[in-house]
Amino acid sequence: MALLILLRHGQSEWNKENRFTGWIDVDLSERGVEEARAAGELLRGIPIDIVFTSALKRAKRTATIALEVAGKSHLPIIENEALNERHYGDLQGMNKDEVARHFGEEQFKLWRRSYDVPPPNGESLKMTQERVVPYYEREILPRLRDGKNILVVAHGNSLRALVMLLERLTPEQIVSTEIPTGIPFGYVIAPDGSVVEKLGDIASLARSEHPPT
Repeated sequence: MALLILLRHGQSEWNKENRFTGWIDVDLSERGVEEARAAGELLRGIPIDIVFTSALKRAKRTATIALEVAGKSHLPIIENEALNERHYGDLQGMNKDEVARHFGEEQFKLWRRSYDVPPPNGESLKMTQERVVPYYEREILPRLRDGKNILVVAHGNSLRALVMLLERLTPEQIVSTEIPTGIPFGYVIAPDGSVVEKLGDIASLARSEHPPT
């Protein structure tokens, strides 16, 4: 058995300002730094072999801070833009409330929460999944099958793309799935790559019937 831990980066400056961020390389806010530190405390006693992050600063910095707090700063970190946040195209940098007022609430919800409707010049969640899943299957899954415990530090939508795969959720189910910033959760993965158990939070690892080695 192996452990796959997923962690959304801590709050960014643009999260705080309620702006669409996407691939813009925005740093963590002060609250985001504290969330990363708190995540590190939760990860302190968890066995981890390899860390994957997106290529964006807010994910990489969250990983660095969390690993330092957890006493795991020696771990190898592999970064790749395949794990980047969904690209919001022309909406990047815009305030979400202003977008809703300008384009209407219905269009805003379609762009933000639908599975397969992209914003202008941007990606839908479906398009995000089409780059996240092949990377997971090529780079992460083989290591899990080898028994390596892996931490992935990424973004709300790139992680939702993984959750959809791991939990076999429908497009309708993933639309209502939320991933909070700075709170690690995980899955116990069998040698064949299947999910044996979902750990809603890392504290539940101690109660797991299938603890990773």
